[in-house]
Amino acid sequence: MNDRLFVHVPYSFLQQNLELVLAKGVNPEVFFSGDMLDTLIPEELAAIAATLAGNGLATTIHAPFIDLNPGSVERLIRDVTRHRFAQLLGAAAHLKPRVVVFHPGYDRWRYGESQDKWLQHSIATWQEVLPRAAEIGFTVAVENIFEEEPSTLQALFEALPQLRHCFDVGHWNLFTKVGMEEWFATLGSFIAEAHIHDNHGRRDDHAPVGEGNIDFALFFRLMAQYAPQAAWTIEAHSKEDLDRSLTNIRTFL
Repeated sequence: MNDRLFVHVPYSFLQQNLELVLAKGVNPEVFFSGDMLDTLIPEELAAIAATLAGNGLATTIHAPFIDLNPGSVERLIRDVTRHRFAQLLGAAAHLKPRVVVFHPGYDRWRYGESQDKWLQHSIATWQEVLPRAAEIGFTVAVENIFEEEPSTLQALFEALPQLRHCFDVGHWNLFTKVGMEEWFATLGSFIAEAHIHDNHGRRDDHAPVGEGNIDFALFFRLMAQYAPQAAWTIEAHSKEDLDRSLTNIRTFL
């Protein structure tokens, strides 16, 4: 299991605490914000990547997402998004991640009946990303954020079969209007990664596994059924929450 279990680690934290990550022996999912990409020193990243690999640790990446939208109907926002994605691909070329997770940028309150416009623009953006991802050798996974049901993501994955899904169980619990079994029946075969954190359905707490109201017994059963080789990433926002999640998750392994 260890080779498929990752933990959320911002790149700035990894820079300053590499020895701690090595001592913990955890595979990092490295998050890059836009600011981190702007100040990135390629030689430093290459050295960090070599150290991780030399210690037997794999990586995944979480792409920048704040104010970005690969399917925006505003051309300038798409241009900025593509710029950030291009920077991220440069970082990925050093880290050689298994998966890179991106946000889709869709929510029904902004797009309403304009889903087709979002889908058209989104497809065009991913068609620029996917060839470079194939060259580097990682899977592109699109995460559910505000999706209340899986139809928009399903349309994207069916249009671009190379894309895969990152199922975020915490976001599902916040926004869903369909059951977990229905979600997996639709998108389970596309899942390449899952983001694991808990909440009570009111805010994105990123609480430790088992400390909210998510049915993790069902979640892990569905993951074993539909995506047994997928990466698991614990998205904890503090060392204490991470330690509790690593302890609590043992119940389900």
